[in-house]
Amino acid sequence: MTEHIVGFGSDPEAFIKVFQASFADSEGEDEGRVIETLCRDLLDTTPSDDIFTFTALEDEAIVGGIMFTRITYFEDDKTIFLLFPVAIRTDRQGRGIGEALLRFGLEYLTAQGIDVALTYGNPAYYAKVGFRQISPEIAQPPFKLSQPHGWLGQSLTDEPLSALRGPSKCVPAFDDPAHW
Repeated sequence: MTEHIVGFGSDPEAFIKVFQASFADSEGEDEGRVIETLCRDLLDTTPSDDIFTFTALEDEAIVGGIMFTRITYFEDDKTIFLLFPVAIRTDRQGRGIGEALLRFGLEYLTAQGIDVALTYGNPAYYAKVGFRQISPEIAQPPFKLSQPHGWLGQSLTDEPLSALRGPSKCVPAFDDPAHW
């Protein structure tokens, strides 16, 4: 049985390792190292008010994780968080763990009063949990997107997603055009 928790328990290295191994298995060792460094930077440099981590556990072992970090639109009063990265251990993929973990995280953010969730990834996968393709006119990304079709968003309130006002700023670990 898989349980979902807020946070990553007492072992941040095990949490990071899930991301590194998952991306290395799917995208190659170099990408695994890039994601490992990004995860470490997110955990080490992001203020606690600007990050949410969620973990999937099976028999107390971490089998998946997701992170949301604050993204600020300077002319908008909405509270917005960016989902990335998402990782499920390769030997546990295809069992609905990722989708369940994403639903858990989005429900938690909704309960915390977060207005909007954004992500940058596979539209077909993230549509399963309510994300829809958006344009930079709806939500200006911090940097030019290398794959604009992967810019996705959803409202976490009863109101539909409306255009976010102003330029955006992400947390320091994402403040690099190479991630976009």
